[in-house]
This record gives sequence, structure tokens and C-alpha cells, in this order.
Amino acid sequence: MKLLLVEDDELLADSLAERLDEEAYRVDVAPRCRDAEALIASEDYAAVILDLGLPDGSGLSMLERWREAGNLVPVLALTARDSWEDKVKGLQGGADDYVTKPFHEAELLARLQALIRRSHGQAKALLTLDDLQLDEALKRCRLGESDWQTLTATEYRLLRFMMHYPDRVHSKRRLLDQLYSLTQDVSTPNMIEVYIARLRQRLGRSRIETRRGEGYVLHAVRQS
Repeated sequence: MKLLLVEDDELLADSLAERLDEEAYRVDVAPRCRDAEALIASEDYAAVILDLGLPDGSGLSMLERWREAGNLVPVLALTARDSWEDKVKGLQGGADDYVTKPFHEAELLARLQALIRRSHGQAKALLTLDDLQLDEALKRCRLGESDWQTLTATEYRLLRFMMHYPDRVHSKRRLLDQLYSLTQDVSTPNMIEVYIARLRQRLGRSRIETRRGEGYVLHAVRQS
């Protein structure tokens, strides 16, 4: 799944982006408001991690503009201010959760994962679609009561994204956008076919449908 990290502290942004990559997220980094505004208008993000204190403007004011424009992307706000008044302002301005600097990366990741799950109507770290289960903590899947299957990093990223958006047609380009950040070189869209084939070996061919000329659909319910 693809995230937008809006943070002007280069060391912090690099460290956090690296940790998020280890957790199978793809991250675009924006150090300023103007960069974030351009990306949020052109890219599709599962969530935004937003520093409220940016060098070219107020992150909170920018967030308020997003909400006024109808953008409901989940936002985890970061700030060095720890007073309850500042937290209230952030939440009232449109943030969905709040982390105060300095923070433990494990806490931020847990809050981020919970935020994304809630935005998709899921309450637990175990994502479920009919008989299909995905364990986000251990990056493994299973059908019904069968044995758990450990997924590769890319298989996990792809299946997690499609489980969050079941019964929708996803083009190869959209899937690539969710797997790779803007700074990464992507060799060919045909690699998506390879990973779809691998997931079908695990889930059965009927679970992921090919819509010729359109893309792929992960069905929420097992197809007969």
C-alpha cells in the first residue's frame, strides 16, 4: 500500500521511510507543503503521515484545505507540540490520529496500521474476506482452516492492497503504483502478471479474475 510522508527533517524522513518499506509499505516523501499538495492531487494514497510544522506553511492549514475539498484520506499527524490544546486542534482540523515527537517507530506503525484498517472497516490485524485470511503481523495467508502460507514481500503488498479493495478492477499500472514509490525504477508492468500467477497458485485461479484490457479483480467471496 502506498503512503505519503510529509516531513521536512531529512534524517527522520529517510529513517521512517526505510522502516515503512520494511513493513511492506511504499512511501513517497514530501518535505514541503507545495510538494505534498502536488502529490495528493495526483496520487492515490492509503494514508498520509503529516508533520504539522513545515518550512513553507502550516501542515494543519493544508490538511483543513484537503478536508474542505472532500479528501478523506486517513491522516496521522506528527508534531513536536505535546499540549492537549494542540492535539485537539489537530484532530478538529481533520487528523485521524496524533503522534508527538519524539516517538517510538513501533507505536507510529501500530497507529498507522490501525488507522488504515479502520478506514476499510477492519478492526483486527487479521484481514478477512470470506474464507481468505491475511495476517499482517506475520505476513502470511490461508484459506479456511488450511495451513498458513508465508508470502514474499511483493506477494504480501499486492494481496494486502487487493484485500482492502475487493471486487474492484485494478489495472496493472494502478497495482504497480501501489507497489513502487515514485523514485523507484519499475522495469515492466508484465511483472504484475508474474505475481498474480503466484497468488493464484496459493488462492486458486477463480479468486482473482482477469478482466481483459482492464486489469484484475480479487473477489471478496470464493467463486464456484
